[in-house]
Amino acid sequence: MQYIYLTRKGCEKLTEELKYLKTVKRKEIANALHFARSLGDLRENSEYDAAKHAQALSEIKIAELEEKLIRVKILEEETNIPKDKVSIGSTVELKDLNSGKELKYTLVAEMESDYDQGKISTASPVGRSLLGYKKNEIVEINIPAGTLRYKILKISR
Repeated sequence: MQYIYLTRKGCEKLTEELKYLKTVKRKEIANALHFARSLGDLRENSEYDAAKHAQALSEIKIAELEEKLIRVKILEEETNIPKDKVSIGSTVELKDLNSGKELKYTLVAEMESDYDQGKISTASPVGRSLLGYKKNEIVEINIPAGTLRYKILKISR
């Protein structure tokens, strides 16, 4: 089984979304189906078709979330993740060797990424390229616009 590493906050967010879908959303869809049935003939009832479609999408999302939550490992509880190498859950301070700017990113799972908060996915080109490097090492990352060159200043968890 492939684990999904999330922060505690990320796991709570998924759990809340699942709870919402199972309680509130299911009830809303059931009410929409009940109303659509009351309109009569189901063969040409667009309200019924729309409600059934919404139900199918919601049930798919519920199944996906349940499957993901089974595979979640909370990053804060993991002790076997190296602290001296960039890995998921690491906060990395970098110096852009092209511009001289200092940057700070936290590497997270794709579903938790939020560039505005400095959280980048380990699946992104920059996040993927940083994995495994140590403090003071230089990372070169080829992107469509050219080559990024970063020096790793600090790694923390």
